Amino acid sequence: MPLRIKDIAEELNISPATVSLVLNNKPGISDETRQRILKFVEEKGYITNMLSKPAFKNNRNIRFVIYKKHGKVVSETPFFSELMEGIDKEAREEGYNVLVSYINEQDNTKMDVLRIIEETAPDGIMLLATEMVAEDLEAFKQLYLPMVLLDSNFENEHQVDIVIINNCQGTYEAVKYLTDCGHTEIGYLHSSVWINNFDERKEGFMNALNSRGMKFNKHYLLEVESTMEGAYNDVLNYLEVRSTLPTAFFADNDIIAFGAIKAFREKGINIPQDVSIIGFDDMPFCEMIDPALTTLRVFKQRMGRIAAKRLIERIEHNPEETIKVEVSTELVERKSVLNRF
Repeated sequence: MPLRIKDIAEELNISPATVSLVLNNKPGISDETRQRILKFVEEKGYITNMLSKPAFKNNRNIRFVIYKKHGKVVSETPFFSELMEGIDKEAREEGYNVLVSYINEQDNTKMDVLRIIEETAPDGIMLLATEMVAEDLEAFKQLYLPMVLLDSNFENEHQVDIVIINNCQGTYEAVKYLTDCGHTEIGYLHSSVWINNFDERKEGFMNALNSRGMKFNKHYLLEVESTMEGAYNDVLNYLEVRSTLPTAFFADNDIIAFGAIKAFREKGINIPQDVSIIGFDDMPFCEMIDPALTTLRVFKQRMGRIAAKRLIERIEHNPEETIKVEVSTELVERKSVLNRF
């Protein structure tokens, strides 16, 4: 069994954070403590084992962990590939390699990945936390490495840096745009799969209606799967039992909107003449479908760059304060919303 940071800390009666700083050659530790730790781990073979891996010798590495709790939201889509591109660009400009690991709870890969991270001792960890819940973070905290969370908000109860989408601002802008176009009956295509982002969008949606003195018709709340095919089937089923529709729908993301448009079209409902629809994310397909989808643009590469920059700051300077960065969205007006004035 490999020697772990917390084992070293317990043996020497010091904090795991101190061990991590020494093993990652960071400042702020006395020479006496540093030599004590290095002597111990050398005797146990920890340093020899770590440096025998040529892929990691003399390199600065960030481990980017893509965490799939169920895989219904985190998938091989342009959204996540653009996030990764932003991370990789920022890291390389600062002289860091990005090593990617996938955790899939359905395949029980979590402990294997945690072991690999501990054995390879990266300079820091970035967690794609889209599908994570707060409890999932505990195992990563036990690694005692610099860490940044990307794309989920845990209200900083864990004292960790977070980079997220400003979901409330984006949803408010979407509702304002629909009402400015004359829509007073607005429905909601809400994901039946829970993630923090969708919860925040629902909260923002309801707050936006309330701020404009509008009441929400519960019959216009449609919970759908977060996949295109799932959303398509759920909207078809909804249309079988509902004879009246709102004049517009807000969708939790573009994928749901794409599935809904397919279902509406199949039932002879024209977009935007009969029903308008607005999405969230601005994926490349938005310009390719007919009609082109009005949506909220998420600056995905920018988010990745910000997260990587903050992680490198934490690696190199270990700031005392933790931060939460909310990246604003931008309305992209296309052809899927009718101006009723």
